[in-house]
Amino acid sequence: MSNNNLSKNADELAGVASDRPFGLTDDNSKKGHPTGLYLLFFTEMWERFSYYGMRGILILYLTKTWLEGGLAISEQDAGLIYGFFTGFVYFTPLIGGWLADTYLGQRKAITIGGLTMMLGQFTLFALNTHTGLYLGLFLLIIGNGFFKPNISTLVGRLYADGDPRRDSAFSIFYMGINLGAFFAPLAVGLFSDNWFAVKDAAGNIVTYGYKYGFLVAGLGMLLGQIIFNMFAKKYLGTIGLHAAKTNVGSGGGHENAVRPVTKEDKQKMTVIFILTAFVIFFWAGFEQAGSSLSLYTDKFIDREVGGFLIPTSWFQSVNPLFIVALAPLFSMFWVSKTGMKISTPVKMGMGMILLGVGYFFMLGAIAERGGDVQDEAIKAGLSWLILTYLLHTIGELCLSPVGLSVVTKLAHPKYASLMMGVWMLATFIANIVGGFLASYVAELGANAIFTTIAGFVIVLGLIMMALGKPISKMMHGVK
Repeated sequence: MSNNNLSKNADELAGVASDRPFGLTDDNSKKGHPTGLYLLFFTEMWERFSYYGMRGILILYLTKTWLEGGLAISEQDAGLIYGFFTGFVYFTPLIGGWLADTYLGQRKAITIGGLTMMLGQFTLFALNTHTGLYLGLFLLIIGNGFFKPNISTLVGRLYADGDPRRDSAFSIFYMGINLGAFFAPLAVGLFSDNWFAVKDAAGNIVTYGYKYGFLVAGLGMLLGQIIFNMFAKKYLGTIGLHAAKTNVGSGGGHENAVRPVTKEDKQKMTVIFILTAFVIFFWAGFEQAGSSLSLYTDKFIDREVGGFLIPTSWFQSVNPLFIVALAPLFSMFWVSKTGMKISTPVKMGMGMILLGVGYFFMLGAIAERGGDVQDEAIKAGLSWLILTYLLHTIGELCLSPVGLSVVTKLAHPKYASLMMGVWMLATFIANIVGGFLASYVAELGANAIFTTIAGFVIVLGLIMMALGKPISKMMHGVK
């Protein structure tokens, strides 16, 4: 979107009465996106900056010794803590979505969630004890439950039912998520490993400044909340201001939120559960990036470029970097004539297939090394890993933002945020499934695990595409 169009939209939105759904002016219905989308973009960007920044140093903070600035927790226990934390972060949106739909409204829930997460980060900064750890993680889990499903629901409510720009909008919104995820490890790492680290005379780190990494993550969350609360009234109007059951200012062109749930509504929401069931296995394969893929990279990928050894953790920024680069292209493609002809099940099936194809490149890396040999001196080329992340990113763009968009289209307005919580439940289950998969790599070998993942998700993708017509029928015209 050009700066001229953005400025024009801002002028238009500023002149709309506060009780009118924003983003639904006649001009906005024809081209461009409402400015409210970019407000939500930056709010989510800073929330993801906060979350991924903290997550990037969490396992290190848990396992380093007290002298090194950590909590001296065993690797096994730290893995369990990490797994349960990342899992429950995607479970509580069920509760937060229901509370927003029933009592709070999305806007109030986002503020409650953001401030709670900020307090969680500041707790990790201030209390470097086991008690501080559990309290901080608890606040982050609760806060995310309020925040995560409701900001995604607000994006959908900026657009009238049937508006073809919605998939494009979620691709733009998704770019905000990954922009925060890209910069977070770099910024937080700068605080924890450089500016606030204690070094000896030889320049070796004696004590890491992890607590200051949590501080900068909390400040990022605070900045996001300031931006959201300063401009929400102007650019969102009354959208999400009240609970759905009150039917006040629902906005976004949605039907009466208190109308009865029809048979058609039930079929539409059934589709959400069907798609969620498939997506569990996509995320179980995708989330290997932080576990089995990361371990394989650390041991068996040649990470030296021009005499510089790339830290393994930096590869966690490759996916968000590709997202930021490719999301605008997908945003334009989904609203093109060709893009609008592709149904949601087909898009998501393509995403699963691309994830599987991405693992073929890791199989290429294994083959280059001569199989599952344990000699770490034998390395595979870096290009295999980069190509894997590229295919996984393209698959993610076919599936994740499209899924966020379709949930807002299919859900009855009364249950919009609750259904978003159901969608996010897939990631909760996927983290558990993915953990089991990663735990078997040492026993069965990377070749067997990567082959299994690739074959399974490709088959599921083909099944989803084959079921495209019956699923689309249950969607009753929703694209």
